[in-house]
This record gives sequence, C-alpha cells and structure tokens, in this order.
Amino acid sequence: MFVKLLKSKLHRATVTDTKLHYPGSIAIDPVLMEAAGILPYESVLVANLNNGSRLETYVVPAEPNSRQVVIMGAAAQLIKPKDIVIIMSFGFFTPDEAKEFKPKVVVLGENNKIKDNG
Repeated sequence: MFVKLLKSKLHRATVTDTKLHYPGSIAIDPVLMEAAGILPYESVLVANLNNGSRLETYVVPAEPNSRQVVIMGAAAQLIKPKDIVIIMSFGFFTPDEAKEFKPKVVVLGENNKIKDNG
C-alpha cells in the first residue's frame, strides 16, 4: 500500500502572466522548480489565494532566472496575473517512508524571489 503525501510546494508564488490560447499547463522558472524539486511535466495542484479556485495541471519550464509563473490554457479563466498561488506536487510513499518524509517548502516573496528555501 502507498499513501499520497505533499512532496514539495512553491508557497505564495505571484502569477506573472496568463496565456489562454495554449494547450494547457503552468510555466515556472526552472530555478524555482529546482528549489522545490518539481520536475518538467510533473503534475501539480495549483491553489489560488485570491479566489479560492484549485486546478490540476502539469509544469513546463519557463525562461531560466525569469521568476516567471505563467498560467496557460483553460486555467487562465480561473487565475489572473498578480494572483498569489500555492503550487503543490505530491508523491506516493510506503507507510514507513511516509513516517520519515518531510516535504520541501519554498516560500516566495516579492517578484517570486525565494524568501525561505526550507
């Protein structure tokens, strides 16, 4: 048996842009992805602190060192530029692994600068 746990998250990311007419995904600066341990094409849950919406999508790398977080496709109907979001990735663990596991939480500040890389 496996249990699903929070693997990592980017906490309080600011959405820098949206692109409605795109097949769909979220583009994230690879520097931020690496800090949180999020891989290209990994599934993520995005929670919008401005309106309470939640959606699941996958990650594609944005321009390195751009600090971009771009919502693409239908999700652009739910999330707007300057909205604050939490981007969460999950993993499956055995119960024994779950007892020892601690998620990687990266807190972002103004302009998506890393404030805490806990």
